[in-house]
Amino acid sequence: MTTDPYAVPPHGQQATPEPYLQPRQSSRAVPRVISGLGGVLLTPVALSVTIYGGSLLQRGFSRSLSISDDPLGIVLLFLGGLLLLGVAFLGALSGLGPVVGGLLWGVLPGVAFLLSPRDVMSLIYDAGGSGLGVGLVTWLVMGALVGSGFLLIGAGLVGTLSRRRSNRV
Repeated sequence: MTTDPYAVPPHGQQATPEPYLQPRQSSRAVPRVISGLGGVLLTPVALSVTIYGGSLLQRGFSRSLSISDDPLGIVLLFLGGLLLLGVAFLGALSGLGPVVGGLLWGVLPGVAFLLSPRDVMSLIYDAGGSGLGVGLVTWLVMGALVGSGFLLIGAGLVGTLSRRRSNRV
C-alpha cells in the first residue's frame, strides 16, 4: 500500500482504505518489576504481621478467654490483612507480584511442611523465636499459609486475565 494520498488505484480495482494506525503499546517492564518486587518483599512482611498479631490474640485468649486484653494483636492482625490486600492490588499492575509472593511465601512453605514437618518446625523455632514461631506453625498446620498463597496466586491471575480481556475489546 502506498502512503501517497493522491494515488489512484488501477482501473477495475476498488480503492482499499488505509488501516488505522495502531497505538504503540508501552513497555510492561516497569509495572512487572514494581509488582514483582512488591510481591516478593511485601508478602512476608504482611504474613508475619498477620501471623504475629494472631499469635498475640491466641495467647491472650488462652489465658483469659478474652481478646480485649491485647489491642496490639488486633491492630497487627488488621494491619497485616491490609498489607496482604496491598499485595493483591499489585495484581492491577502485573500479576507477577501476587503470583510470586503467594508461591514463594505461601504454597512452597506449606508443601515443605507437608513433606518434612519436623525439620520445618525446628527451623521455624530456631529462626523465628517463640511468638512468630507458634503462629507460623499454627498457620502451617491449619493450612492457612497455603490457602493465603493460593489466594494471592488467584489475585495475580485475575489481574492478568482481566487486563488481557480489556485489551481485546
